[in-house]
Parts: sequence; C-alpha cells; structure tokens
Amino acid sequence: MEWLVVIITSVTILFLVCRWNQGLVLKRRERLIDTYIFPESISVKINEMYPHLTDKDLSLVISTLRDYFHVCNIAGVKMVSMPSQVVDVAWHEFILFTKEYNYFCKKALGKFLHHTPAEAMNKPTLSQLGVKRAFGIKRAWRISCYRAGINHKSATNLPMLFAIDSILKIEDGFKYSLDCSRSNGGDYCATHIGCGSDCAGGGSDFSGSEGGADGGCGGGCGGD
Repeated sequence: MEWLVVIITSVTILFLVCRWNQGLVLKRRERLIDTYIFPESISVKINEMYPHLTDKDLSLVISTLRDYFHVCNIAGVKMVSMPSQVVDVAWHEFILFTKEYNYFCKKALGKFLHHTPAEAMNKPTLSQLGVKRAFGIKRAWRISCYRAGINHKSATNLPMLFAIDSILKIEDGFKYSLDCSRSNGGDYCATHIGCGSDCAGGGSDFSGSEGGADGGCGGGCGGD
C-alpha cells in the first residue's frame, strides 16, 4: 500500500511542478509582449495608409497589436483570426522584419505565427468563412473578452480588438455593433460571433484555458 501512496504523491508533485513551469513560461511571454519595442516603421506605415491618425492613435494601434499577440499566446496552437484592419496593417508590417519577427514569435509565442488577412464574420452561420476561420473569430472574441473582463455572452462593450477600427474611423475597417437592431447597414453584428447582449445559452464559458468547445452562444445568435 505504501508504494501506491509514493506513486500518487510523485505524480501529484510532478503535475504541480509542470503547472508551475507552464505558469512561469506564460508570465515570461506576457512580459516580453508587453515590453517589446516594435520597429518605428510600423507606425510610419500605418500613418501612410491612414494619415488622419494622431500619434496617440498610432500608439493605440501598437497597444492593440500587443493585445492580439496576448490573445494568440493564450490560444496556444489554435487559430485566432485578426478582427481589425488597422491592427492587421501593423502586424503585416512587423512580419517584414523577418529576423525580428521570428525572434519575437519564438520567445513570446513559442511558435511562428503565420499571417492571415483581417476578416469579419458577417453571417450567423459558419458557411460564410468556413468552420476553421469562423472559429478563429469566435476564439478572438472570447479571449479578448476574457482579458478585458467582459462576459462574452452578454457583452455591454466591445474589446479593443473589435472596437478600434470604429474608434479610429478606419474607412475600410471592420465596425462591430452590439445592438444589431440599431446598427447601420455597414456595421457587423457582434451577435454573429456569439457574443451580443441578446445572446443566451449554448456554447462554453471561457475561463482562461482554450481546452473547451469552440462554439459561441447558441439560440437566437446562430451559434454552432
């Protein structure tokens, strides 16, 4: 019987050590994402494409790019779509610095993060984008909400990744609306990604781990 106790104790200790090491790695990556100095030409490129942006606006774009990398870090190996046009410009420009970008990905994300074009989910079904890409947007929403302390099923405000194009008046940006009944025809309905204030039931809560189901809210929101 003693040998069984020893085995259980050893396995428990090993599990706790592994979790502790994983936590250290995550914290180290988070610090790098928060403190990394991005090339100045990223802001220059953004300003070339959107000359109406102020220095404060450009700083917000870089800050939101950090948000996106945090979301990708939490998601691990799972795909996360880019929901913002202006942040996508920043990301694409960063990739052009191949050595720096490769270093950043390795140290901050533990993998090379391939670029996928910014996109929005404008239908309540998965057929418009395809299952993988639609899940990528839903995942971006859930984790962004989690990081901002927002309930992804009954959001009363948008996380910055989904709000920045509208805030900065990006002409070709993706503009999301929580109240789809009052939005104009050019806005994307946030309930289509399983998140609006009229969303109820279905899907899984996000608790900081991407081990759960990929569905958003169900019911009237047209979930998975």
